[in-house]
Amino acid sequence: MRNFTEDQNMFREAYRDFLEQEIAPQMPKWREAGIVDRSAFRKAGELGFLMIWPDEKYGGLGDRDFRYEQLIIEETIRAGCMEWFNTLHSRLVGPYIDKLGTEEQKARFLPPCVSGEKILAVAMSEPDAGSDLSGMRSTLTPDGDDFILKGNKTYISNGINADLVVVAARTVPNDSKSALTLCIVEAGMTGFKRGKNLEKMGLKGQDTAELFFDNVRIPKENILGEPGKGFYYLMAGLAEERLIVACQSASNARHAFDITRKFVMERTAFGKPLSAFQNTQFKMAEMDAEIDMLQSYIDHCVKLNNTGDLTANSGAKAKLLATEIEWKMMDLGVQLHGGAGYMKEYEISRLFTDARVNRIYAGTSEIMKLIIGRDVFSEAYKSILE
Repeated sequence: MRNFTEDQNMFREAYRDFLEQEIAPQMPKWREAGIVDRSAFRKAGELGFLMIWPDEKYGGLGDRDFRYEQLIIEETIRAGCMEWFNTLHSRLVGPYIDKLGTEEQKARFLPPCVSGEKILAVAMSEPDAGSDLSGMRSTLTPDGDDFILKGNKTYISNGINADLVVVAARTVPNDSKSALTLCIVEAGMTGFKRGKNLEKMGLKGQDTAELFFDNVRIPKENILGEPGKGFYYLMAGLAEERLIVACQSASNARHAFDITRKFVMERTAFGKPLSAFQNTQFKMAEMDAEIDMLQSYIDHCVKLNNTGDLTANSGAKAKLLATEIEWKMMDLGVQLHGGAGYMKEYEISRLFTDARVNRIYAGTSEIMKLIIGRDVFSEAYKSILE
């Protein structure tokens, strides 16, 4: 039993109906266009399915239980709508405004984000700085009461749709590599330009772009938190970001499992279903066990996150295991589909290419191993075992 409350299960059913009626039927068209229409965010906001955690005075439900976002993730993937990055908007970027913003900033930015009128993105990655934030070259230079933002970002999800972008840049003058500042760049600001919608291997319906900041004037009212502390703010949010990816990957693995199970029960070879062969049974049994065990650990991490006890180590473990098991399932799914698995018309083909990025963004698998490895060989590891 996963211990969702009655209210959460009712929310799940309502959200599932919303996806089936409003979002899933549009996904083929949006994949062709290379972008999810902004109406998806507005419709979700109207029904209370977008950024549900803000206090009621900002338009939210005021319930910060991460399990609501977990079931939103699970149902979004179940419905085949993975390319709609509503969780990036709702639970990855939005909390920066909530945790770091002043009352004035919250009142100004949160309500239109809750309603879906404004769409959020976060810009950290640069051409020469991905997982290594210390390599960031974009700069924020004080100029009177304002700041001047200069630089460019790449691979930014929601980059075309975004109205508000939380941007990290190096504070000038400061020689420290960790002296970053977070600011909110608004669509229409002079000097803020977007590159083209980047063509990707997968996630065809998700808009990803380069962003360019040519001496963009940032008023002090758009600075999030304390200047120079951005590195620590970003680090504090990474554990939950990796938990989000873990939830997505585990759900995606189960979705691929269900699709593959159905296929091997229907497709025949040598006069009997593929599911009757021992190799198919053993491979699928192994994946079923791994995905179930993975889900249990992720549910445990969700509970830790709700109590504020999710560590960088736990978040890294969840993301590493989830994305690796997900990829193992995707590969098996294509293999058991045979030639059909390589055909675009079969869903497993799309899932395979969509999933590949999950071992890269929010920190690569190699970075996750580095984080976990540091704990393994530290004195703090003793407390983990106690």
